[in-house]
Amino acid sequence: MSKPSIVLVHGAWHGTWCWSAVQRALEDRGFPVIAVQLPGVGAVARGDLESDARAVRSAIDAIEGPVVVCGHSYGGIAVTEGTAGAPHVVGLIYLCAFMLDVGQSLLSAVGEPPPWWSIHADQKLVRLNEPERALYNDCTPEQTMQAMKQLQPQALATFEQPLRRASWRDIPSTYIVCDRDEAIPPEIQKAMAAQASRVEHLDAGHSPFLSRPRELSELIATLATTATHS
Repeated sequence: MSKPSIVLVHGAWHGTWCWSAVQRALEDRGFPVIAVQLPGVGAVARGDLESDARAVRSAIDAIEGPVVVCGHSYGGIAVTEGTAGAPHVVGLIYLCAFMLDVGQSLLSAVGEPPPWWSIHADQKLVRLNEPERALYNDCTPEQTMQAMKQLQPQALATFEQPLRRASWRDIPSTYIVCDRDEAIPPEIQKAMAAQASRVEHLDAGHSPFLSRPRELSELIATLATTATHS
């Protein structure tokens, strides 16, 4: 049996660049991999949750054969919406991600925005205020510096819009809890993970694609292989 394609979906403020090491490792294992760029990230507020979900669905629809989709952080919401009703998606992976239900939005889930968010409602953007500890607490100084250079503002609408569909109700899912995460505390992750079909753990902070790319790629490869044989 051929290996499934893997679609990687980044979180808020990030881009496809954050998956580079993981994508290479998965491709070295023989998996076809696509990293999706979400339009809700950028200096101009041109995207929202719906457009991000469409970007995910467009990438999926262009693939023949089984697909496993992995969403990180906010990307989990775009994945939840974008994969709903997709017949050849055989597995979902939530990487320290928001695994929400219909009617919920990221802002409704977090309640009070953390202090490292800087919301500019007049510009319809959310920028970051010294997020190094929250996002990259277990990364090297060099990894943190390189990542910080590439972060972009996030469209406020991506956080405000509620989910209309929840694909994890129909598609087998795995939640990867990052046990050293300081952006989404592990206890909150575990509460969301209770909805998943399977739960795994990584000894990592919020950005394991930078700090633990080998371990993360191995886990994603295992989950993708399992998804096609279940």
